Amino acid sequence: MGLEGIDVFVICASDEIERGGAKAFSLSRLDTSGESRPFPIVVIRSHDNTYVGYVNACPHDGVWLNIGNGDFFTQDRAFLKCGRHGAAFEIDSGLCVAGPCSGKNLQPIALAMIDGEVCLCGERLVEDDRPFNAFDDHDETMEIMIHPD
Repeated sequence: MGLEGIDVFVICASDEIERGGAKAFSLSRLDTSGESRPFPIVVIRSHDNTYVGYVNACPHDGVWLNIGNGDFFTQDRAFLKCGRHGAAFEIDSGLCVAGPCSGKNLQPIALAMIDGEVCLCGERLVEDDRPFNAFDDHDETMEIMIHPD
């Protein structure tokens, strides 16, 4: 099965995320009415070099998982966590195993590795005309944004 006819958007080079690490991206996607809406995502690279992605929103109250101290992981790095209320999620499935949204799931996003790049598949994203990597040296606190629903 190929990717013909599927929207594919390059997120980053595969080596931009360290093994066992995660990185947030602030994208915009078109909703069903064609309006641009914030689309925060997180891409996780496992120690065995697989990539998994989720919408960067806790199912409990919708805040970014890395709000607070900016980290995505529990102290032992065995689970993803919500920095606001401490919910813990399985990294490979997104299932909440502890906290106020126990039993709910993070919303997965479809990723593909194409020519050494991590790509998002199947979303209608708004093209951005900023230069590539325009915000790479920004202060970390600028990544923490709350988008009203």
